Parts: sequence; C-alpha cells; structure tokens
Amino acid sequence: MMARRFKPGTTREDPRFPWLEEDEWFTFPPTSETSTNGVLCRGGNLSPGMLLSAYRQGVFPWFNDDDPIIWWSPDPRFILVPSELHVSSTMKKLLKKRRFELALDRSFGEVVRACSSTPRPGQTGTWITNDMIAGYERLHELGYAHSIEARLDSRLVGGLYGISLGSAFFGESMFSLEPDSSKAAFMPLVWTLAEAGFTLVDSQVRTAHVESMGGRSIARTEYLARLATALESPTFKGDWGTVFPDFPDSAPLRSLCEGRPSGVSCVSST
Repeated sequence: MMARRFKPGTTREDPRFPWLEEDEWFTFPPTSETSTNGVLCRGGNLSPGMLLSAYRQGVFPWFNDDDPIIWWSPDPRFILVPSELHVSSTMKKLLKKRRFELALDRSFGEVVRACSSTPRPGQTGTWITNDMIAGYERLHELGYAHSIEARLDSRLVGGLYGISLGSAFFGESMFSLEPDSSKAAFMPLVWTLAEAGFTLVDSQVRTAHVESMGGRSIARTEYLARLATALESPTFKGDWGTVFPDFPDSAPLRSLCEGRPSGVSCVSST
C-alpha cells in the first residue's frame, strides 16, 4: 500500500502506517495475542480507516498523553444488551419529569471535550487526548460518531459519545455536571436504539455506572460473536438528529410518562 501524507492536527504520526480513509481496511493482530491486561498492540494512527477497522475487529484505542497509541481487546468484555436495560425507580421518576432537554448530534465536539475535562473520582487525568478528540471528530463528520446531550436551561450538563457500526453502539465516555444527567441521556438512547434494532451496546470495560443500568461482563469470544452478528446489519450513518427525529420520544419513554406498560422489554426496579 502506498503511504500518504498524514493529516494535520495529530501528534502521534507513525511513518510506518499510511493514513487510511473510511473505506480502507487495516488488519489487526488476532485478539488471541492480547496480553493478560488487555493490550493487543501499539502504534499506528487514528485515521478513519484504522479506527473503523479496529472497532469492527473488537479492538479500541486507549492511552494517556505520554503513551504511544495503545490498542486494547480485553477479556472479559463489558456490554449492555438493549433489551436488558435496568431503570431504577429513581430514574423512572426523573425521566418522567423530563427535567433535561435531550438531543442527538447537536454539539459533538462540546460533549467530547466535556468528557475529557470533567473530573472523575480516583482519576488525576484523562485518556481523551487531543489526538483522540481529533480522530473522533473526523468520524463524527463522516457520520459514524455520535453525541447524546442533556441540557438544563440551555446549558450542557451531561451526555455521552460513541461510535455506531451495524447494530452495535460503542460507548466511549460519559460526563455529568448535574446528578444523573448522563443516565438521563443514556437510557432514552438505549430505548431508541432498541426500537431501531440495535443488539449491542459495548462499554468495553466494567464501570459501576453502566453496571447499575444492566451492563455485564461476557467472554471475549462471546463478544466477538455478538459483534460479528451486529455488523451484518446496516449502519445508521449520518446526523442522528435527522436519523432519529423523534428522539427521545421512544415508546418506553412515552409509556413511562403516560403511566402505561412499555412495549419494549425493560427490567424494572423492585
């Protein structure tokens, strides 16, 4: 393959790797070669083709500012099956009040930067480097990366972003500036994705936050099988504000607000 010039605005430019456009493929090492801590390989770049190739092979980038690009494929993998979403009684009350204004793809860059800058318990830094921001903003421009925003009095107070391929959504990061604002964005998103036929929400590694909403660990072999099936479906590419014009008004949310039984499976709090 002929090497091309690297795009500007990145700080990790490995001359051994060409810049790959969205329709170009890079074959990662087999996930069986992953180390015990989940690291598969290092190097490369965050071009659209390399990032999309990674996600399609069950691999994702995760590194700090002073690291090279590190590619991961942990075992086990942490996922949420949309039909297994757990909504607590507290969240049901909050969602019913519709306290937050929710939207899709209105402020992608702002959401990513908020995820990068919001302090997290037990962490002194962030893995969302300038390279990562640039890489995912390119995927957003191409219609693969999406943001979900929660606003309060027009102020962005919570949300998340991720990648969509086939019937899989790969969640990258969330942030909250108001209590439960990221959950208030995430839950209606999962309901909308379930109605659209999504079968997999990939959270990559375990977090108590997603676990409280029904996330669970599965073996990497099972994850790769689920991923392969999900990738057989068409990708909902483009501006999700247009693709899902009724968001957040899914059947489960309307039923919750109207006090009727939901038409989509949802595990209720006891």
